[in-house]
Amino acid sequence: MEFTFDFGRNSSGFLSFHKMAASEDELLLPRLPELFETSKKLLEDVEVATEPTGSRTIQDKVSKGLELLEKAVGMLSQLDLFSRNEDLEEIASTDLKYLMVPALQGALTMKQVNPSKRLDHLQRAREHFIHFLTQCHCYHVAEFQLPQTKTNSAENNTASSSMAYPNLVAMASQRQAKIERYKQKKEVEHRLSALKSAVESGQADDERVREYHLLHLRRWIAVSLEELESIDQEIKILKEKDSPREEPACHSSLPEKPPMKPFILTRNKAQAKVFGTGYPSLATMTVSDWYEQHQKYGALPDQGIAKPASADFQRAAQQQEDQEQKDEESEEKALHRMREWDDWKDTHPRGYGNRQNMG
Repeated sequence: MEFTFDFGRNSSGFLSFHKMAASEDELLLPRLPELFETSKKLLEDVEVATEPTGSRTIQDKVSKGLELLEKAVGMLSQLDLFSRNEDLEEIASTDLKYLMVPALQGALTMKQVNPSKRLDHLQRAREHFIHFLTQCHCYHVAEFQLPQTKTNSAENNTASSSMAYPNLVAMASQRQAKIERYKQKKEVEHRLSALKSAVESGQADDERVREYHLLHLRRWIAVSLEELESIDQEIKILKEKDSPREEPACHSSLPEKPPMKPFILTRNKAQAKVFGTGYPSLATMTVSDWYEQHQKYGALPDQGIAKPASADFQRAAQQQEDQEQKDEESEEKALHRMREWDDWKDTHPRGYGNRQNMG
């Protein structure tokens, strides 16, 4: 059993100490290094797992890792390891790794699978990544541009509006920044693999341990910047999907256009008169026109019994039928004349019958 000692002064004024047994709950509490290493190992298992992210096993590891990291955050706040008033050199080499706790929280939060809470998970993960990048930016761990937040968005907007760069230039600079981050990330991973065995075996000196943890921080800076870009794009898509679509008000105020009548294009007027529309069964009126015409002359059926057509309706129908017959006859005559003219030209060459000026 472990004991703690409480020093004090007795009635005679001399120092005395009292031996007190530590409670069993305090002995069972995990230490900060154990919390960090266990949660880091859980994240690595989730990333390399071949099972679906939504499986029960993976989600249990994600929940466990987030729980351990939350306890680690509470311990870090009690120990007060980091302060903005100190420089990076003032932080102990073994304590540098605890700067990665917000980044690990953001990575595990992104692994949560719940469609109804996806937007909340994205926003919470974004806060964790921003917190990590802000700490690294304050300690000057690496040179990078801090993404926009609620506090610095106004300053960035005013600066961008005053400079007024074209969109193409901004896109080119973003692409170049991504290429540089990718190259730096590959270089950092190569150096990490060279130092990993020496640091984990305990054979590395303090300088190599410090370099190892700084490389981990720079790697997570690149990962966090990439994750923030994808998070912002997904948040924008989810918000547009959830927002109701408003139809333009001017759409209802526009008058309805009458339906266009079918037509056919011809080379000249003669061809149009001869061949007509080209469709033998082309409709001459719409259903609404037919209904109004029959309703006007009282020729619509009443409760299944058709009324006898009136004299006006019969007269109009007969006139329409006569007119259609005349049109068909005139079209047939014109077609017959054109065919006769074509036959005559086949048997009579050009200039036939012109005998006046033959000498």
